[in-house]
Amino acid sequence: MHDVLAHSLSGLVLNLEGAMLLAGQGGADPRVGDAIERAHRLAKTGLEEARRAIGMLREDALPGPERLGGLAAEFEADSGVTCRVFVTGEERDLGTDGRLTLYRVAQEALTNVGKHAQAGRVEIRLTYEASGIRLAIEDFDRRGALPAPYQGTGYGLTGMKERAELIGGTLTAGPTDSGFLVELWVPA
Repeated sequence: MHDVLAHSLSGLVLNLEGAMLLAGQGGADPRVGDAIERAHRLAKTGLEEARRAIGMLREDALPGPERLGGLAAEFEADSGVTCRVFVTGEERDLGTDGRLTLYRVAQEALTNVGKHAQAGRVEIRLTYEASGIRLAIEDFDRRGALPAPYQGTGYGLTGMKERAELIGGTLTAGPTDSGFLVELWVPA
């Protein structure tokens, strides 16, 4: 995995860096440079994720709630959309599967917001309740109509629901008055 995926992503990062230089020197439309820069950040993120995945296979620490702040900051940098994390309640261990599910649901929900929402801001709310843990990712100040992928035709929501069910949890998703809400519930 390291030799193939990480090597390919490293090569992609280097090629995108070269493309950024060429776009800056060649008088290209500034949007081209912006698009290349976004692709570069995504490739670097993919490389970091590949390295983390390899670390997980080596039994390094799995991502969990402590990484939600970094995920939000990364989303904000990539999209330009304000993203804040709020944590309430007494923190407790989610177990390996719960930690990973929580992180991956937040990651996928933010990916969907970035692709489809045209949101003005996003909130990630993690609440430790007496009977379980609730994670809510909600976008606000949406511009335009609700796109088709949020109507349940994409694989992102299906994958998040399947992850939740595998650990005995539930996932709900749907439009709100000003945006869209994805909510994961994991019993304690």
